[in-house]
Amino acid sequence: MSLHDLTALEQGDAVRRGEVSPLELVEHYAGRADAVGAFITPTHEQARDHARRLTGAGRPADAGPLWGVPTGIKDLHPTAGVRTTFGSAAYDDFVPDASDDLVLTVEAAGMPSLGKTSTPEFGSPCYTEPDVAPPAVTPWDTTRTAGGSSGGAAAAVAAGLLPVAPGSDGGGSIRIPASCCGLVGLKPTRGRISGAPRYGDPVGLATAGTLARSVRDAAALLDVLAGRRVGDPFWAPEPSGSFLDACDREPGRLRVARFITPVIADVDVHPSSMTAWDDASRLLEALGHEVEDVPVPIPREAVADFETCWAVLTALSPAPPGREDRLRPLTRWLGGLGHAVSGPDFGLAIGRLRQHAAAALTALAPYDVVLTPTLASPPVEVGALRDDADPAHDFAAQKAFTPWTSAWNVTGMPAMSLPLHWTDGGLPIGVMVAARPAEEELLLSLAAQVEAAAPWADRRPPGW
Repeated sequence: MSLHDLTALEQGDAVRRGEVSPLELVEHYAGRADAVGAFITPTHEQARDHARRLTGAGRPADAGPLWGVPTGIKDLHPTAGVRTTFGSAAYDDFVPDASDDLVLTVEAAGMPSLGKTSTPEFGSPCYTEPDVAPPAVTPWDTTRTAGGSSGGAAAAVAAGLLPVAPGSDGGGSIRIPASCCGLVGLKPTRGRISGAPRYGDPVGLATAGTLARSVRDAAALLDVLAGRRVGDPFWAPEPSGSFLDACDREPGRLRVARFITPVIADVDVHPSSMTAWDDASRLLEALGHEVEDVPVPIPREAVADFETCWAVLTALSPAPPGREDRLRPLTRWLGGLGHAVSGPDFGLAIGRLRQHAAAALTALAPYDVVLTPTLASPPVEVGALRDDADPAHDFAAQKAFTPWTSAWNVTGMPAMSLPLHWTDGGLPIGVMVAARPAEEELLLSLAAQVEAAAPWADRRPPGW
C-alpha cells in the first residue's frame, strides 16, 4: 500500500502516531506526476519548508486530525510570494504580497500546500481550460473534463496527487468537478466559511468548500475551514460539535424531497444521470427514509436574475490596465453584459433572487433533504462546452450541462455531490443532496450513512 492509498484522516493519524512525517507525505506527493492538469503553479519547495517547520516545532496540543497532511490552494486565492493567476493570462505573472484568509487558515492548520490548483478564468466556467495551463481532466478518462471551476483541485484528489483539497463554489464549482471526478464535493451553507478579507461577492452566491474521496475527509477539512471573522457580512450559527463527529451520528428517519426536472435549462437528462438519481432514491428508501416527489421549487424566471448577477460579478474581475485583450472571449462577453447593467437593475435582480430563494426555502421547509442529479450527463470531452467564437453558445452549453447546482447557491443551502454511480464505460456520475441552511451536520450524517451502505472507496481511476 502506498501513502496516497490512505485517506486524509488516515494520513493525519499516521503523522500523529509518528509513523510518517509531514515531510515524507510532501515528498511522496511531490514525486507523483501530474497527468491531469491539476496544478497551474506547483509549490513543492514551499511545501517542503512548511513541512520542515512543522516537524521542528512539534505537533501542537490543539492540532486537528489533518495536521501534517498536504493539500493545494485553488488559484483564485491570493497567496503571498506565489504566482496567482486567477486562471487568466491577464494575470500570468502576478505575485501577491499577501495571502487571503483561506490560505492563512490552511497554513495555520498545519497543511502544507503543494501548489495552486487549476481553475478557469476567474472561476466562471463549469469546465477548467485556462489559457495559462493545460486543461484539467478527469483521471477516469483524460480526454474528458474534470469540470469546473475547482477542476484542478478535483483532478488532483481523484488522481491521488492530493489527499484532500479546498475548492470554491458560486454556481456548482465544487459539486460539478466532484461528479466528473468521482469525489465527494461539499458546498457548505452561506456564511459557514468566511470570505475575508476581500468579500468579493456582494450577491452571496459563492463560498469555499471541500473536495475529498470520503465523506469523513470532506467533513474534517470543513472543520479546518469553517468559522466567522469579525467583519463578515453574514455567518452561519455554530455547529453543535465538529463536522467530523457528525459523520458518526445516525441521521434518523428523514423526509427526502426529490425532483429531476432541470431548473435553469430545457435539456434532456442523460440516462446515466437518471439511473444514478433513481438508484439513490431507492437506496434512501432502503435506509428507512421517506422519499417524495416535489415540484421544482425555483421558477424559471429566476434564471434571468441569476444571469444578471453572474454577469455583474464577472465585470467585477477586470484585467490589469493594458491587458484586457488577454481575457477570454467568454469573460469579455459576460463582463460586457455586466457593465451594461445599471445599479438599480442590479439591486432589483438581487432582491428578486432573494425572493425566489425565500419561496424555495418555504416550499422545501417540510423536508430534511433534497435529492437531484448533480449533472445532466457524464463528463464531456475537453472543449465540448467551450466556444470562443460564440460565448453565448458557450454559456448556454454550460447551463445545459449543469442545470441544478446553482439553485442551492441561490438559496444558500449546503449541498453535496456523492459518487454513487459509474457508467458502463467507467465514468463517474454524482448525485446531489442538499439540506436546510446551516444543517451541514445532518447532511454529513446522511452522507456517511449512504457511503457505508454503498461504499465507493475501492474504486480507483486508471493510473492510480
